[in-house]
Amino acid sequence: MRGFSLVELSIVLVILGLLTGGILAGQSLIRASELRSTAVDMQKYQAAIYTFRDKYFSVPGDITNATSFWGTDPDGCPIHTNWNVKKSATCNGDGNGMTSNTEMFRAWQQLANAGLIEGSYTGVPGPNNSGTCTNIDHEIGVNVPAAKLSQGGFGFINYSGGAYIASGTVSFQFEGNYRNTMLFGASTNSCESIGPILKPEEAWNIDTKMDDGKPGMGKIVTRTSLPAGGSGVHPNCNDGDNTMAASAQYRLDYSAGVACALMFRTAL
Repeated sequence: MRGFSLVELSIVLVILGLLTGGILAGQSLIRASELRSTAVDMQKYQAAIYTFRDKYFSVPGDITNATSFWGTDPDGCPIHTNWNVKKSATCNGDGNGMTSNTEMFRAWQQLANAGLIEGSYTGVPGPNNSGTCTNIDHEIGVNVPAAKLSQGGFGFINYSGGAYIASGTVSFQFEGNYRNTMLFGASTNSCESIGPILKPEEAWNIDTKMDDGKPGMGKIVTRTSLPAGGSGVHPNCNDGDNTMAASAQYRLDYSAGVACALMFRTAL
């Protein structure tokens, strides 16, 4: 029995190299497509919110007569324990123009009820409802929309009651107005859809296309990376702490893995 010749072995190695290169190229194309869909989804949800406000004269989730359109949630208002039951029956908001903890999930439910986004949502927080997670448990695909990007999801949250966060006062946030903020990230132990899901270069790319390309400025921001009187929660995403909103830059040199999530401030 003869062995393989050097020519035959070379051909096999070339074929394996081509297959490996093709797989890697395919994965890169898939990732690029998922990233494009993220920007498209953010724009789509923003448009849905504007349309809802024009039609119902209210921020979704905060509308005071929502039950007149879609009926009253039979499991109770504003929240209840049947967290995984998707339905259109909803609850009224308080009409103050902000999405409180009890309204943030009703916002997605009501956007879907109005036919402005796809899917069906429960309108209530998930089962992890204690400590820092009280009333803000984002269950991706259940009470908030899932993203095309694996493990990713969206969410709403209203930081500090809609107040302007001053420089240096919140360890993990750059200064600015976080009233009715839309989140994009992975699910986290702190319950928000704000876990790292993007490489810094990917986050910068989306931010640059949709905003100003700066992690601490404009409508699209990230959380801080460096501890300044506290702790940064997105290590390696950017080079800023909570006093550096204007000067922080994305860590474009970091390629070891995902490090960023995004926040769309004043989205509602």
